[in-house]
Amino acid sequence: MIIRPIEERDNAAVREIISDSLESHGLAIPGSAYFDPQLGELTQFYDSLPHACYWVVEVDGSVVGGVGIAPFGTDATTICELQKLYLRPEVQGRGLSRLLMDQALAFAARHYKQCYLETTHSLRTACILYEKYGFRLLPEPLPGSEHSAMDAWYLKDLEPQP
Repeated sequence: MIIRPIEERDNAAVREIISDSLESHGLAIPGSAYFDPQLGELTQFYDSLPHACYWVVEVDGSVVGGVGIAPFGTDATTICELQKLYLRPEVQGRGLSRLLMDQALAFAARHYKQCYLETTHSLRTACILYEKYGFRLLPEPLPGSEHSAMDAWYLKDLEPQP
């Protein structure tokens, strides 16, 4: 198992993982990541932003998931967003989400004061994971939210890292 920054050769696999997951949960709808214009070009998208990265996890040489951190909203020097945490179903339950979260949040804490994320209450396992990591549920999205189909918004204060 390897966690590494996304490379251009990974774009198609990550797009498929995200699309398949959203379809399987009935979330292939406008206002979800399914329609993000950069979904097929995540390498280029994250490379174009300051203090941003997308990591993939490989198992036996195949990309099976990933997670990203990018600046969020108008205060992009203070708040980042945890984005696109998805895994193939066959590797779920192995602790890979936790490893990806650890990687992303360590990076985020070096560059930002808070981390925001958007999801939906129907993804209960994801919500439980975020709450275990200290994310607190917000009553509404932060200004600048782009995913109108989501109904659960979380924020976490980050501890400064060296």
